[in-house]
Amino acid sequence: MSESEEKTRVTAIVQKPIGGGDAPKGNDCLVVIYTKEPSLLGRRFVLDTSPIRIGRGAENHIVLEGDSVSRRHAHFEQRSGAWWCVDDGSTNGSYVNDEQITRDAHLGNGDRIKIGPTIFKFLSGQDVEAQYHEEIYRMTIIDGLTQVHVKRYLLEALDKEMMRARRHTRDLSFLMLDIDHFKKINDVHGHLAGDHVLKEVARLIQQRIRRDEVLARYGGEEFAVILPETNLEGAFALAEGLREKIEQSKFVFQSEIIRVTISIGVAMLKDEDRASLDLIKRADEKLYEAKRAGRNRVIA
Repeated sequence: MSESEEKTRVTAIVQKPIGGGDAPKGNDCLVVIYTKEPSLLGRRFVLDTSPIRIGRGAENHIVLEGDSVSRRHAHFEQRSGAWWCVDDGSTNGSYVNDEQITRDAHLGNGDRIKIGPTIFKFLSGQDVEAQYHEEIYRMTIIDGLTQVHVKRYLLEALDKEMMRARRHTRDLSFLMLDIDHFKKINDVHGHLAGDHVLKEVARLIQQRIRRDEVLARYGGEEFAVILPETNLEGAFALAEGLREKIEQSKFVFQSEIIRVTISIGVAMLKDEDRASLDLIKRADEKLYEAKRAGRNRVIA
């Protein structure tokens, strides 16, 4: 992400249960699965009163700071035992499972709610505690925004694939991908649009790769793909297909069309590669060659 990206702080404000309406039951909760503030990742907010308000103002139960969060952004309310997310006329909207809600949306177990740059996951049912711990583990391997693997998982997977490739004398290739001029997308269209682009790029790449190929968000606007049993020619062909797909796809956020292209560096495992970082470094060098050559291209 760019250095100018906003920081978000989530604060739980203690408030007495509001009388009237349905009395909340059980231990339904919201878990922060994505935030620009790392210390908040995994924070749990129990839905123990109705309504529970969320926004930038200090009077809210959950306070989010950031330009894309309205003072009174949204609230969660219980109706006949079910929880609903209700947008309170926010400037930038509230999203449930990546869809902007016009007024309100019923929440089901596992639904993702995005308020500004922060993403919550709604957990409900008899086994919420087990779900919570499972979600905490999931955060160690899956990026909350793009829903692809994180860098740590990628590095571990690459080590295993390198050993397998050498043991069986098989090819192994690696792609490093970078969204071109991503800072400009954030500056011109806003950080929420930037988040949308990241999710869509990840989704489009995921559609094009095989099950045994690993896609991960390497950091910021960079992605990486492990390609087992793939030589340099095959990896280049896949990379070129991905580049064309991204260039031809229509990225639309809040009625604005955003032009998106990517640059890709390709490398194949060599005998002299002593560690996974050697292969990554060569792919990264090819990526920077592609960027220096004018971007929106693949170099192997």
